[in-house]
Order: sequence, then structure tokens, then C-alpha cells
Amino acid sequence: MDKTLRTAATGLSAQQRFVEIISNNIANVNTTGYKKTRPEFQDLLYETLKPAGNSARIGVEPLNEVQIGSGTQLSATKKQFTQGDITETGNKLDMAIVGDGFFVIQKPDNSRAYTRDGSFKMDKNGSLVNTQGYFLDPGFQIPSDAVEVQISRDGVVGVYAEGSTELDTLGQIELARFVNPSGLRAIGDNLFEESPASGDPILYQPGSNNTGEIYQSHLESSNVDVVEEMVDMITAQRAYELNSKSVRTADEILNTAVNLKR
Repeated sequence: MDKTLRTAATGLSAQQRFVEIISNNIANVNTTGYKKTRPEFQDLLYETLKPAGNSARIGVEPLNEVQIGSGTQLSATKKQFTQGDITETGNKLDMAIVGDGFFVIQKPDNSRAYTRDGSFKMDKNGSLVNTQGYFLDPGFQIPSDAVEVQISRDGVVGVYAEGSTELDTLGQIELARFVNPSGLRAIGDNLFEESPASGDPILYQPGSNNTGEIYQSHLESSNVDVVEEMVDMITAQRAYELNSKSVRTADEILNTAVNLKR
């Protein structure tokens, strides 16, 4: 019965983690560019009570092994980078990536981070920054006399100066792609950083080599499906209840065994 209790405890812990992941997905349903997290579980070690072929009768086919598992555990969490809905905002500095790729962000320590959140702003010097004030890499400075900013789908940034009809090109936005984007490490603030699992970033011009295009004045919404999350929540809740029932059943059996002498 001690094994039953320990096995059920692993189930309770796993379902609790499942609910925590679902809760985080639901909490970020309105977070720009958020990508839902999917948990992955695996079973634990098995105890072999009877090995295969343990038959005393000659000519009898080998018997199947008798094994009892030890429960489950959360083995990994995987980001799902499916496309979120694209919403028009009217803000000329908002950008949405339609397809694969990430904006490259320069952090204060000069390291690089990556994001699908294209809600950029101008700082006091005219540089494009994200909500945390981190620079879009490569950096651009929009002149103070610019009356309109234009960003093409292939990432070319240009401005129209006051009184001018010619587009002044400022530079080229490049998007980063990874061999395994699900291996990126989420660090909060809508940012990811590379990891050994994701591989090194590869920079492409938007629209080339199957890289996504940039849509100006649009933002990508979260890809969380609330209905799907609620169904998963109910499933996790029922699984938690069943595991707790296993604990109660094991306790009742132990209590019966203790009272046999009475």
C-alpha cells in the first residue's frame, strides 16, 4: 500500500503542475504574441515482479512479464508557435510577423533576446524600443522631422520628412529563426533566449527562405484557445480527483489491515 500512496502522490503532483500551466496560459490570453505552453508527461520506473519466460512447464510459451509502474512526472514543457490572430491597431510602429521568425531585441547587457511581440515605441532619441525600453536590433533612429514611418513587408524601414515626397530609407529589419524554436527559453517580458536545445539564431530578411513577413500597424494576438484550455482544466481536475481517491482507497485498505486483530 505504501507504493500505492507514493504512485498516487506522483499523479497528484503532475496534475497540479498541469493546472498551473493551464492557469498561466489562460492568464496570458490577452498577452501580445504569447505562445501557449503544452506539458509533456512520462511514466516512471517499473518494478518487474515476474520476468518473461518464467514457466515451469516444458513446451509452454514464455509468459509476459508482470510489471507495476511507479507513477508519472512532468518531463518537459513545450511552447507551441502556431500563428496567433492578426489585429489591426492603426499604430505605425506596431508590427506583426505573419509566418516564422522573431524580432531581435538588444538587452541592456548587450545580449540578445527574441520576441513575437511587435508593439514598439520611440524613445526620446527616436530609437525603436519595446515596452521594457530594450532596443530593436538593428537599431534605427527616426528623425524628429519625420511625418510618417513606413515599414514594408520585407522589413525595410523608411520615413517621409516634412515637406518631402521621397522616402528616406533608414535600414533593414531582420528576423531570427531557429532550427527548434520550441527549445527557446522563456525569460518573461514576452522575451525568449536561445538555449542548447533551440540552436543558434539564423537571421533572414522577412519574406525570404520561408521566413514570415512583417505587417505594419498590426499586432499578433495570443494563440491560446480558451475553450481548449477549459477542457484541459476539467480533465486535469478529474484526474486529480481520481488520484486523490487512490490515496483514500489505499488508506482504507491499510486501516482494514490494521484492524484485523480486533
